[in-house]
Amino acid sequence: MRSKLDPRAPLVLDTRELGRRPGSQRTVNLTAEAPAELGIEILGVPEGSEVTFDLRLEAVMEGVLVSGSATADLEGECARCLEPIEDEITIDIQELFLYDDTRDASAASGDDEETGVRRTEGDLIDLEPVLRDAVVLALPFQPLCQPDCEGLCPECGVRLLDHPGHAHEESVDP
Repeated sequence: MRSKLDPRAPLVLDTRELGRRPGSQRTVNLTAEAPAELGIEILGVPEGSEVTFDLRLEAVMEGVLVSGSATADLEGECARCLEPIEDEITIDIQELFLYDDTRDASAASGDDEETGVRRTEGDLIDLEPVLRDAVVLALPFQPLCQPDCEGLCPECGVRLLDHPGHAHEESVDP
């Protein structure tokens, strides 16, 4: 079976060294460039920035268990005041990649994309979907520049943290 994955791609790992002996393991320390659109619209990992992985690959009966962490820089803007945000994120990764030739009757009838089952392709595993899922789930729904950010004045747009006590004349009813 020909794999669609490119073994030279930065987020593709070769598991041939592990063999298929349950219990065999190896550690992988890897730095790769972040793929495009890694995050949510307002906050994410810039494309091409470094993502550092510290992983353990372990052969189990059904496949390869990948566990460890990934660290990357974040860039975006505050959901309330639109100030730039720069931060770092460290996410935990734990994913089982089933061997591509070990399909049981129930799995053969279902689509892997729908069931969320990840599989090896030959001896290769692709970390990009795992990284993408982990980053998106770890990001805050509404990122803030600081926990007490008050946002912008609805009348004039001034940042309220920069101007405490900001007020406007009471509007006259025409």
